[in-house]
Amino acid sequence: MSEAARAGESDGGGRGVTGDAATDEVLAEVGPRLRRIRKERGATLAGLSEATGISVSTLSRLESGLRKPSLELLLPIARAHQVPLDELVGAPPVGDPRVRAEPIVRHGRTYWPLTRQPGGLQAYKVLEPKRTTEPDPRTHEGYEWLYVLSGRLRVVLGEH
Repeated sequence: MSEAARAGESDGGGRGVTGDAATDEVLAEVGPRLRRIRKERGATLAGLSEATGISVSTLSRLESGLRKPSLELLLPIARAHQVPLDELVGAPPVGDPRVRAEPIVRHGRTYWPLTRQPGGLQAYKVLEPKRTTEPDPRTHEGYEWLYVLSGRLRVVLGEH
């Protein structure tokens, strides 16, 4: 692999090796962020070079955007500044990893899918609103398991 590919530099087509414009945009913001964090901590390029083992010229090129960041370069810098890697790259926030899909609202209930595979057993977190009227009876083939985490739930099965 060439040094340009390892460093994530342009492939000659005007786009980064990643080929993803959004990724290229995030990477372009890393250099100014590195410079800001270094200056906020009162560190010099020479001092950071000593702490990380990365040459002053490489650090300068990273900060000016002339060199694309790589994990091999960012990890020692994050360690030296004692900041999470996410802070250096400006990673976008992620949602709750336990609930991956958007909620679904049907018949006054809100459902959060907890499984992603179609078919087979499905798990949902369900918010059942308080009702003052009797709901319309519904039937379906199969089984349901319910765990009431708070409140009360009345289940009617046939005449029971």
